[in-house]
Amino acid sequence: MNTATAKTAPATLDNGIARFLPLIGRILIAAIFILSGASKLADPSGTMAYIASAGLPLPAVALAGAIIVELVGGVVLISGYRLRAVAAVLALFSLATALFFHAQLGDQNQFIHFFKNVAMAGGMLQIVAFGNGRD
Repeated sequence: MNTATAKTAPATLDNGIARFLPLIGRILIAAIFILSGASKLADPSGTMAYIASAGLPLPAVALAGAIIVELVGGVVLISGYRLRAVAAVLALFSLATALFFHAQLGDQNQFIHFFKNVAMAGGMLQIVAFGNGRD
């Protein structure tokens, strides 16, 4: 083996592992959307009260929209179908959620939730830009 080649060759993962990483990543990030949607289904009245307390109109419509985006978006994200479009919707949803529900940055809990949502949007934008990693 030429040592010059070894020093300049880019680091890569074994293809056996690397081909599963995009799916594993999508499963991990989809979990938060799916669990959040399921929790809204489990307590719709509490969620509608929270939506109303944020001053948003039509809490029932907002609840239905959030459940659909989170549950359907999460499942479709895992499946890989229309990946870039789904990731774009989830990125916008995450940013809207951060701005409407977690913008009280003086409250440490809200600060954490705000930047969690911003980070989730960042992950979704990576998918928008790069697809499933094999495109």
